[in-house]
Amino acid sequence: MVKLIMRFYDAVDGAVTVDDYNLKEVTQNSLRRQIGVVPQDTNLFAGTVMDNIRYGRLDATDEEVIEAAKAVGAHEFISQLEDQYNSDIMEGGAVLSTGQRQLLAFARALLADPRILILDEATSNIDTQTERLIQTALERLLIGRTSFVIAHRLSTITTADLIVVMDHGEIIETGNHQQLLENEGVYHKLFTMV
Repeated sequence: MVKLIMRFYDAVDGAVTVDDYNLKEVTQNSLRRQIGVVPQDTNLFAGTVMDNIRYGRLDATDEEVIEAAKAVGAHEFISQLEDQYNSDIMEGGAVLSTGQRQLLAFARALLADPRILILDEATSNIDTQTERLIQTALERLLIGRTSFVIAHRLSTITTADLIVVMDHGEIIETGNHQQLLENEGVYHKLFTMV
């Protein structure tokens, strides 16, 4: 579904539309400028923390980068690094924890300010304490934009307007969190599993 939204593939039957625009009639470049993606495995490159966040919007000022980091809860750990925002991180962010890399990816996405946000298992590789930080970051990041959140960790989607439960590429349930719990179907079973 996400690959259709990003036009990695075009729909063979029917149409994928955004604001009543058929995506086949929109250039890929125009569409992708409107989309921000936070993947499961964060892509960081060799350079400073500042540069890695600024990659979301290359013309951003230092102050805008710092504000984005503060908004998603990354500022605290960045401030503890030896050179703070000027700290060099290795390719892939190997010197940072998984949660810290995700927070930088959230800051980058917030700085880019996309109309459409895709989170692809963005919280799957983090511990419970970091999840709380990231939950707060998500609340800030999702405000005012259309978001697609791919998640097996269901705690990240309980406030979604619409949850689509898929199994082997097929939609098997839709509704909000409360509706899906009341239906006592697959979502209910997954959510109440301990």
